Amino acid sequence: MLIGIDAFGCDHGRSGIGLYLLSLLANMPKLDSVSCELFGPEIDRYTYTSASDKLMYAGVSIPDSNVSEFVWHLTRANSFMARRGYDVAFFSAGGRLLPWKPNIPSVAAVNDVVSELPDYVMNPFFAWYVRHGLKNCTRLIVPSQYVKKNLISLGVSSQKIDVIHNGINHSLFYPRANISNEVVNIKPFAIKRPYIIYASKMQSSSKKHVELIRAFSLFKEKTGFPHRLVLAGGSGLYSESVHKETSMSAYASDIFLTGFFPHESLPELYSCADACIIPSTSEGAGLPVLEAMACGVPVACAKSGALPEIAGSHALFFNPDDLNETADAIEKIISDKDLRKKLLSGGIEWTKRFSWEKTALRTLEVLSNATSG
Repeated sequence: MLIGIDAFGCDHGRSGIGLYLLSLLANMPKLDSVSCELFGPEIDRYTYTSASDKLMYAGVSIPDSNVSEFVWHLTRANSFMARRGYDVAFFSAGGRLLPWKPNIPSVAAVNDVVSELPDYVMNPFFAWYVRHGLKNCTRLIVPSQYVKKNLISLGVSSQKIDVIHNGINHSLFYPRANISNEVVNIKPFAIKRPYIIYASKMQSSSKKHVELIRAFSLFKEKTGFPHRLVLAGGSGLYSESVHKETSMSAYASDIFLTGFFPHESLPELYSCADACIIPSTSEGAGLPVLEAMACGVPVACAKSGALPEIAGSHALFFNPDDLNETADAIEKIISDKDLRKKLLSGGIEWTKRFSWEKTALRTLEVLSNATSG
């Protein structure tokens, strides 16, 4: 069986979807009966193939833009897949890019809450196209029951949706002992402790960066605690609003925006934080929750989206639209020693059930079954 794996829409490995693809490829079971070939932008020829020395790559030379990639999937993807002789296609960014009607058995991974994607909300044609494309796929893989329910609300049959939670890399994300340094030196950054962290790309208002900055300011005003707020994440459609809100805060000097932060450096950044705060209301996979927990960092997160499902009973929940409640949650998770101890021990144990090996194995099972109907 030859699996064609679509690497378009994965932001050149610099986003959650890019990490998802890299992690799957690095942990995909090696079977003599299965071969995989990636296809995607020519500039990504070596972005994902480093995950395995057996991966083939078919580069496609088109302009590096969302519009060009969308048009290619609309007009040329089916003929390309036919020429390559794939038995099944896997669309890594299936909530954003896929043919309207794939001509071979196809599996789409949908890690996003599709109905809340900016393009889906703002562009009626894109919304119509993606909705029908997903309906025409053989199977869909989603990281949570929350995303599954969202797709069902868009008219996708529940019978074709498989819930496979994302994994975490336990060789990277684990508790570090005896961290006492006052400054975290992760080139090119030097970040003074103590701090709380939120790691998320600034891609939409539903990520709630602005609300977190306002709640952080209330927390600082109320408590006088020395903590800083570290926002680690690449730029997106919402970046200007986040930077503007930061500059307007009376505590702007205590807010640190890193921009894109290498994933392999995140464990140290998490481990040196006093807490991880996740106010997003549109999380479909909730991977930062698990990564912070695995590092032994207490987590407070929005009681929204997939976060309650992913965090279980091992996080402090709050309403991110209530600034006072959010500020109180920040104070509590920093200062309540009994709560911190409970969340730390429970969170570390909880994350042991999530692994990329399990995710990759189940994904391969779905791909294999797709060819038999």
